Amino acid sequence: MIDGERAAPDPREARDPAGFVELLHALKDRAGLTYRELSARAEALGEVLPRSTVANMLARNSLPREELLSAYVRACGVGPGELERWLAVRKDLAGRCRADGAAAETRDRPAGPGDGPADAPAAARAGAETLRRAEGPPPGTDLPRGPVGDDGPDQAGPRDGGPGDGPGVASGRGERLRTWAARGFVPLVGLLTLAAAATTVVAFLRGPGGDRPREEAAPPAPGPVLLRALHSGLCLNERPGQQSGQVYQVPCAEATVPRYSLVRLGGGRWRIRSDHPDFGAGCAGIPVDLAEQHGAPLVDQKCGKRGSREEFRIEAFDGDAGREAGHRIRSAHSDLCLRVRDASREPWADVVQEACREDGKGQLFGFDPPGAP
Repeated sequence: MIDGERAAPDPREARDPAGFVELLHALKDRAGLTYRELSARAEALGEVLPRSTVANMLARNSLPREELLSAYVRACGVGPGELERWLAVRKDLAGRCRADGAAAETRDRPAGPGDGPADAPAAARAGAETLRRAEGPPPGTDLPRGPVGDDGPDQAGPRDGGPGDGPGVASGRGERLRTWAARGFVPLVGLLTLAAAATTVVAFLRGPGGDRPREEAAPPAPGPVLLRALHSGLCLNERPGQQSGQVYQVPCAEATVPRYSLVRLGGGRWRIRSDHPDFGAGCAGIPVDLAEQHGAPLVDQKCGKRGSREEFRIEAFDGDAGREAGHRIRSAHSDLCLRVRDASREPWADVVQEACREDGKGQLFGFDPPGAP
């Protein structure tokens, strides 16, 4: 707990994400730290907490990511026991938000025929009434006699019987046919209802992609890899003969300088290691002087010179509506995402860091084994 006269805010008082963020504000106010001081404290604790990231977190009414919350709370001076409490409350609020969203979706879905238990009695009564009418009145009930030529119950028309059939035989045969037809109708309605329900369930499981089921991006694995931009099908690489190390998208068959591999660092972070035939081993990252700048380029340089600016979080991004499942590569220092500039499909478009997009346009990447077509 932070030393001081004022009591530390209790995260358990939060009732929703907005209230949780308000308590994070209160925690910062109690610590009496500026954004710059928070960033410096986090760095001393071995964390990365850019000032812009803190400002963005406190300006929203949504729950921060767990690793961001942990770094922020620790920088504010909270001890391990209190940190676990903050993380537990965040997890509980996230679960409630997901549950509330699912319930709202269920409530908003229009009900169809036979959709719920309330419709079942009415459907059963309607089916029973149909069957009763088809089977005719109970034995002993007098039926009205129609006029001659009306094909009434006691009159046999030409469709009801053949030579030698009396009126009673013809009428009984017609009644039996109608009864069996009605008895077959009720099961048919039931089968059609079940088919409609099954179609609804399949459509729900497939998600908004319609005929195409949602795809899940397979988690990346450490080792050699081709970094492929999904929107263009091109792979990341340098321009042969240049010394800047700047990264572009090129045809995958030409993506040989440098060779890339993924290195797992722990804590959900990765390093993109490069192996250049002329300059040796290196790492992809953002230049130090442009670390938090929107539109800063991705550059291959010697490893270890830029610290967290050459570390990334790789986030799965599920595919739907005809979009291939892939990953966003988020800069650990700035929280910005790698993107082919302007989501270009042309070779030699450069790769930069920009604000992460909800639709992932130009920011989704695949990790293919070397030599993949």
